[in-house]
Parts: sequence; structure tokens; C-alpha cells
Amino acid sequence: MVGRYVFRSMTSPVEVGAQELPGASGINIGLEGRSRGDLVFRWMLTAAAVSIPVLLGFLVFELWSGSRLAMERYGFGFVTGSTWDPVAEVFGALPLIFGTLLTSFLALLIAVPLSLGVAIYLTEFASPRLRRPISFLIELLAAIPSVVYGLWGIFFLIPFLRSTVFPFLQGALGFLPFFQGVIYGQSVLAASIILAIMVMPYIMSVSREVLQTVPASQREAALALGATRWEAAWTAVVPYARSGIIGAVILGLGRALGETMAVTMLIGNRHELSASLFAPGYSMAAVIANEFAEAATNIHLSALTYVAFTLFVVTVLVNAAARLLIWRVSRRSGRGGGAGQ
Repeated sequence: MVGRYVFRSMTSPVEVGAQELPGASGINIGLEGRSRGDLVFRWMLTAAAVSIPVLLGFLVFELWSGSRLAMERYGFGFVTGSTWDPVAEVFGALPLIFGTLLTSFLALLIAVPLSLGVAIYLTEFASPRLRRPISFLIELLAAIPSVVYGLWGIFFLIPFLRSTVFPFLQGALGFLPFFQGVIYGQSVLAASIILAIMVMPYIMSVSREVLQTVPASQREAALALGATRWEAAWTAVVPYARSGIIGAVILGLGRALGETMAVTMLIGNRHELSASLFAPGYSMAAVIANEFAEAATNIHLSALTYVAFTLFVVTVLVNAAARLLIWRVSRRSGRGGGAGQ
């Protein structure tokens, strides 16, 4: 017969049926006796958690207050205007927004298939002897400063693209407006390629970690049904880790949107809208880096701060849309996030 558990007080003996447990009289089961160190540690963690939204609020307030002069003068026309003339004090950020979004989109268009392919190969097909050095090199690429990528792009990538890749694309796809016009070298396409190289290590690393968390039963079930190793990886492993892979893409997108030095060195820094990918362009981060130290008037400085505020808003909107996509994919899969969360 199972005995009753009776707790008389916080320090009273514990009875099981009619017998006392030996040594139970000295046990304190209450939580009121927490030490002062526990309370201090709890408040430190609470302060650290609260500091994040506070810092974000200060950032938004500083950007808004610094760009208020340009907001009052140009309003929403600043976002839709295409003229940037500091002498005449006429500022429009549409080419900057267009260049930022276009280079980021093209970078992901190039980087995502390659990164996902490498991650699948390392997880499903590569031998351990080959997997370790490749994984180390991927992590090493993520640690290279952006200015080094920019210098490599100027001295190696642009001459190679201008003499080989761009003429080939113009000859094969010249009927499209995206591959027409004069080949300059420094261009939107060159900046997109260097961005793709820079974001690939992040997407590869996160995707590889997500794919490694997929249970072995997923692969074994697909193989038991007669699928090949490639079919098992593509139809069973990748769908299970879909939300985590989308999260890796979001990480790469955030890096691409905010990248400054490499894009500034390769995009050409021309404030205009052009359909050709061979033409120079401009980005929001690049114009801030180029002109912030040389802004001589208050309206010029406020316009640059307005660009920074616009970049912040664009980044928040894009990441919010991507998070909504992850939520919808996770909800549709019925796993609450799958292997990615």
C-alpha cells in the first residue's frame, strides 16, 4: 500500500505512511531562503535584457532627431526623389534604396543555391576527412574583413569580370536590358558578386548546423522507401530543416543590406537609376560612408541621417517580412519550427 506524503512545515519531518524518512528533518524545501547573490544575479540579467530595447529606442530617437530637418523640408518626397545635389540642397534617396535592394537581392540569388548545395554536400555526402577542412575554410571566410574583400575585388575580381564574364553575359544575354550598355567594371553586378561571396559563409555555416540537427530517422525512412541518397536529402532532410534554412538566408540578407566598405569600393558610386547591371550604382551605406565626413551644411548632414533612418526602416521591414515567412512555413509544416528552432 502506498503511503501518504504529509508536509507539516518547511522544516518539519517528512512522513511516508507512519514512518519518517531518515535525515529529512534538516531539509528546507522553501524558496524564501535565496541568497543575496541569487537576487543580484537575477537583477543583473533583468537589466541586461531590458537594456536591449532601451538601446534600440535610443538609436531610433537619435536617427529621427538627426533627420528631422530633412523630413520637414522634403517629407516622403525624399524617398521617391532621384536627385542628389548637395550644392543646390536637393536630395532624393530613390537610387540609393534601389541600389541597396538590388545588390542584396542579386547577392542572395547567387549565394543561396551555392551555399545550400555546399551545406547539403558537407552534411550528407562528404567524408569526415574532407568535411573538417572545408568547414574550417568556410568559417575562415566569414572572419575576413570587408575591406579585404573590397581590395581583392578591385585588383582581381573586376579585371576578371570586365575581360571575361561581362562580355560573355553581354554576348549571350544582350537582348535583355539588364545586360546592355557600356561595361565599366565597377558596377551593380560586381558589387552583387562580392556581396554574394561575403554572405555565403554565413548561409553555409548556419544551414550546415541546421541540417545536422535533422534526426537520422528522416533519412532512414526515405532510404527504406527506395529513395537514393540525393532524393532522401532533397525530399526528407531539406524540407524538415526549411525554417532553419530560411533563417540562414535572413542572416545573409541582413549582412548584405548593411555592408559598406566592399560595396563602396566596387559599386561605382553613381547616383542614378539604370536597368543595366553593368552600370555603376549607389547604396545607402555607401553614400553615408562617402559623404558623412564631408557634409558642410546642416541640411546635408540631416539628409545623410535621413538615409540612415531609411536604411534602418528598410532593414526592419525586410526582416519582419522574412520572419513572417518563417512563421508561415513553420505553421504549414505543423512542427512548430522544425529543425531550425
